[in-house]
Amino acid sequence: MGLLATIILGGIAGWLASIIAGTNARMGAIANVIVGVIGAVVGGMIFNFAGGRGVTGLNLYSLFVSVVGASVVLFVVKKLFR
Repeated sequence: MGLLATIILGGIAGWLASIIAGTNARMGAIANVIVGVIGAVVGGMIFNFAGGRGVTGLNLYSLFVSVVGASVVLFVVKKLFR
């Protein structure tokens, strides 16, 4: 994926995951992008391990994979720093 597509997908995925995790009020745009990009990597590993595909480009499936991964990342971070 291109850099701009990665940033767009990461920003949207991080924002949606922060809404799901209830951390939206504490996170800014940069944090959403970072969590979303890390979430895309984690989600890709989770889906590959389960026999599916990881992030495939700028599409709804990749957004779903990224949101799942970003939600897992936020859940783990919330548990570690509680």
